[in-house]
Amino acid sequence: MAMDHPLEKQKMTTTNIKTQTETVTVSVNGSLSKASLSLLTEPGTRGGELRWHLIDHGRSRGEKSLDFDRDVLGVEIKIKRIVVKAFEIVAQKKSRLNCLGEKKRIRRDFVFEMETEEMATLWGRLISDCMNSLGRPQELFIIVNPFGGKKRGPKIFENEVKPLLEAAGINFKMQETRYRLHAREIAYSLDFTNYDGIVTVSGDGVLAEVVNGLLKREDWERAIKMPLGIIPGGTGNGMVKSLLHPVGDHYSASNATFAIIRGHKCSLDVASIVQGEKMLFSVLLLTWGLVADIDIESEKLRWMGNTRIEIYSLLRIFGLRRYNGKIRFVPAPGYEEYGDPVREPDGSKGETVISQAASVNGDGSKLRCYRGASTEFEASKWRFIDGPFVTVWIHNVPWASKDVMAAPKAQVKALQLEPGRRVGDSIVRGIIDMDGEVIARGDEATNLDPNLMDYGSPFLMKLDQGLATLFCPI
Repeated sequence: MAMDHPLEKQKMTTTNIKTQTETVTVSVNGSLSKASLSLLTEPGTRGGELRWHLIDHGRSRGEKSLDFDRDVLGVEIKIKRIVVKAFEIVAQKKSRLNCLGEKKRIRRDFVFEMETEEMATLWGRLISDCMNSLGRPQELFIIVNPFGGKKRGPKIFENEVKPLLEAAGINFKMQETRYRLHAREIAYSLDFTNYDGIVTVSGDGVLAEVVNGLLKREDWERAIKMPLGIIPGGTGNGMVKSLLHPVGDHYSASNATFAIIRGHKCSLDVASIVQGEKMLFSVLLLTWGLVADIDIESEKLRWMGNTRIEIYSLLRIFGLRRYNGKIRFVPAPGYEEYGDPVREPDGSKGETVISQAASVNGDGSKLRCYRGASTEFEASKWRFIDGPFVTVWIHNVPWASKDVMAAPKAQVKALQLEPGRRVGDSIVRGIIDMDGEVIARGDEATNLDPNLMDYGSPFLMKLDQGLATLFCPI
């Protein structure tokens, strides 16, 4: 797996854990209730629960509870009132539109009117201490892409993200990107001393830009430890889907925002893509052939949103292209028989040459930034597949977009790709697409853009497991 599965993270057992419980009679949203506040007090534990019974003529009319970690954004104390700002799960049945039975949430306030100001102060202090123990971020730097998808990034931030952050009492600074690779520049130069995380409201490409910017810094070892968050605002949004789906959360900007607010974290593998002196870093996928052609060539239909992918997919499938080329790879466990064994150590040779070239600057001085994954593989581990190919689709996470789970057991070790020309055409070559952005193409654009790699030369891709950190649900 490219990410720690949120459900596989160590779970806190409640057996024999000490709790502190306070019970009082209060008014909740105007109805008389008997409420209890239970807080975990065992060292190393955190969180608590607020539970109340609605009372009618001395009888209970039902029970309601809120878990401070799972359901609560923040708390506000107003003299004798405690306002609990909840973002709670509502019961969802499987339906045609929700076939997976994913959890949806609604925003709701619960006002607890205490009998005395002293009791409100006591409960307010206990609840505040509980919320502070959750380890949530207090200050975030947010990068909004106004050009991704249907160009709704700013509206998503204003209407869905900002209200939740304000309810949670999280301070933030927001900056919009103005051009391609602007997010990389921001991450490269950002003074993040006072921030607890960097969040993008974007597609997957801007998250990749941030990772590339952090790893180009001289202080990359410290920078890459900064937790990263992503809120869907682009076309594909495979990373957000890969985070939310395993825990049954509905895919939405608000659920992604709440995952960041809660502050839980998981590790993320980062792939180094090296060619000569150039190096880029991928967190989602690398594509060549059919998928890359669809993703990039459909940009002219961006005004259609996600529909552009579906329409252009049909167009390309009916006019299927094939590309000459070579692949050398180290199989993931259980897939050792795929391809043919490399008889000569050309896989390891390419690896050595590319890695050495990428370890120095143009003037021969040693690079101070991250130099890429250092994992080495014996020549006997490498296997090969020769083209022609319809598509090559390499995944670091299960979901390519919010609608396409392309690689349920996504695993990457190492791969060397040597792309060639389109079959039947001695001139036309293809596109290499990394995390939704072009990194090489076989036309005159290669010579015009210094950020692009050379299409015809080999690319080496290796994984550094757990290099980056993501905010994630649990």
